[in-house]
Amino acid sequence: MKNRRITDTIMKKSQSRFGRIIVLTGARQTGKTTLAKHLFPNYQYISVEDPVAVQEFKKLTAAQWNSLFPKAILDEIQKEPQLIESIKSVYDQYPDAEYIMLGSSQITLLRKVRESLAGRSQLVEMYPLTLPEMLTKGWETEIGLSYYQNLILNNSNHLDPFLLKKDHPNKQETFETYLKFGAYPAISDTSIPDDEKNEWLNNYVRTYLERDIRDLAELRNLEPFTKVQKLLALNTAQLLNYSRIAAEAGVSSKTVQRFLEYMNISYQTLLLQPWCKNIKKRMVKSPKAHYLDTGVLRAILRKNDTLNGHEFESAIVSEIYKQTKVLNLDLSFYHLRTLDGREVDLLIETEEGYIAVEIKIAETVRTADAGHLRGLNNILDKPVLQKFVISNDMNARELEDGVIAISAVQFLT
Repeated sequence: MKNRRITDTIMKKSQSRFGRIIVLTGARQTGKTTLAKHLFPNYQYISVEDPVAVQEFKKLTAAQWNSLFPKAILDEIQKEPQLIESIKSVYDQYPDAEYIMLGSSQITLLRKVRESLAGRSQLVEMYPLTLPEMLTKGWETEIGLSYYQNLILNNSNHLDPFLLKKDHPNKQETFETYLKFGAYPAISDTSIPDDEKNEWLNNYVRTYLERDIRDLAELRNLEPFTKVQKLLALNTAQLLNYSRIAAEAGVSSKTVQRFLEYMNISYQTLLLQPWCKNIKKRMVKSPKAHYLDTGVLRAILRKNDTLNGHEFESAIVSEIYKQTKVLNLDLSFYHLRTLDGREVDLLIETEEGYIAVEIKIAETVRTADAGHLRGLNNILDKPVLQKFVISNDMNARELEDGVIAISAVQFLT
């Protein structure tokens, strides 16, 4: 098993006066059930997917719930909304009752949570492993902070000689594994053969289509969705052109937008909005869609070779996003592109200002690669705090005007 930094957030919320109901949501197979059982070993585990048992659970009164299951983990709770009403009744009548609700279908779950459990529950989102978590050996292994996380938490941008560190080979191998297979816990074990990892990812994509998408969209014919899904994978990290994707998939632009919404709310993609705080006319206003897991992206594309530049960009952006989320930080993420061609792959907005990031797959970074990071203070509404060119160049250094060139593995591990 791998240790999870989100543990701290869950335990803190569960110990608060408003933490008697924790709602843990996220993509299928991110480890929600395993983590909940580990953190709450004295809670009764109830699978809502058991068609026989669930009928009996639905008959229980609040008093019976409190007597039989005063503390319980309810898995895939969104499949039986009636049980959410039961738990609400128990919560209101019995002050010692405590529940952990798990769900992988965000829209169904959150709609019911907002309706029935407003003010009664604490929501926690769970993502695939981060790179620092992938480096752990078990629950008791301390999770280190990546360079990026240290930057965000401690404003530290000190560059150590990464290649001279004794843990460099392990971090490099873990990073390469992440690029090849993604970060789902089930295939994080290095002893699993590559072909078994690929088979697991292919099955994951098929299960996602057959279960999550059917639950969300109630689609009888999955072919239009699979076409859009693949086209979005082919266009990861690129400006979204709904009309072009719609024409290639044989559906309407609204259908493409609806399918992308399903993928966002089921934690498969991240929609990166364009920066346009002042709605300047010279800004391009199209969003970018990033796949949140490179292994899933590869499985959709049936790809076994090296990532291209756009796919590498999505791998870096999604990892930065996950590492921010596990710290429970409320930061905003944008991309920036002007009509005259200036482009910044990622803007991270903090309360004090922006961190600007350019992402290059190249193994050698040149001063010219920092060109789009120049003069950003003339465009943005807050100061630029840090500027980075992230690549596969292992020679960390300052390029110009405060721009730091750093390898992706050093930045993220």
